[in-house]
Amino acid sequence: MNKMHSLRTLLLAALLAAPALAVAPAGPAPQFKLDSMAGKPVSLDQYKGQVVMINFWASWCGPCRTEMPILEKLHTKYKPMGFTMIGVNVEPDSSLAANWLKSTPVTFPILFDTKSEVSKLYAVAGMPSTVIIDRKGNLRWLHRGYKDGDENEYLNQIRALVRE
Repeated sequence: MNKMHSLRTLLLAALLAAPALAVAPAGPAPQFKLDSMAGKPVSLDQYKGQVVMINFWASWCGPCRTEMPILEKLHTKYKPMGFTMIGVNVEPDSSLAANWLKSTPVTFPILFDTKSEVSKLYAVAGMPSTVIIDRKGNLRWLHRGYKDGDENEYLNQIRALVRE
């Protein structure tokens, strides 16, 4: 019986410690304003009434680099339906992101969180991290990490939220 209890405890601890692919947080999304690559400050509040996907990324992050063209396709396809993609680069030196984006351009806003203030608001623990916010401004999904195929989950969640 002791071995069984120890095994259950170990399994539960491992499950709790493992990063979740997607969780459904509750409550309003923290508001913020950051400088953009376009040179103008952008606030989350200006996208009120839209479904917003915020992707926290860094140029040194391999999965972030893989995911970026996929995010661009999502943005292009769902923008007419009231969807906005926002990329938040978390590096202290924003020129690294700007240089990398020359070879992988995107049409969605790229914001610079050089002091990690917004990353802390959203409890970002690793790269990439993605949050999806509904039209009412509530956090609906948090994705940690990226692996091939995760975009299918993004698609299902975006489609559901643009219909609400």
